[in-house]
Amino acid sequence: MIINKQFLIYVCVGVVCAVIDIASAKGLAYAGVHYAWAVSGGFFFSLIINYALHARVTFQAISSHLTMLRFGVVVAVNYLITMLFCAVSVHLAGDFIFGKLLSLPVIAVNGFILSRNWVFR
Repeated sequence: MIINKQFLIYVCVGVVCAVIDIASAKGLAYAGVHYAWAVSGGFFFSLIINYALHARVTFQAISSHLTMLRFGVVVAVNYLITMLFCAVSVHLAGDFIFGKLLSLPVIAVNGFILSRNWVFR
């Protein structure tokens, strides 16, 4: 199977943003911010960087209100997919982490396809 170069860039940007998300949340928590706000802040900060990097680096697209809105829809869809996997995992195994891990390749492929063909086309 040949993996598309653009997909590899998409995954690398996702990994970078995950690191930013976790580091930001940890930094905020270390600074005394309640964990719920720290996690939300890390997610929001990484989401902004995720959008900017995908728009400019992965898809070399011009950012607009429409692409931001569409990107938000993709994020919401991937969130729902993740939650579904986690709920099934809790039901079957008593823990969400297996579902979370299984959801990662699904949402990566879904996010890439929707971003390439709809968000940044």
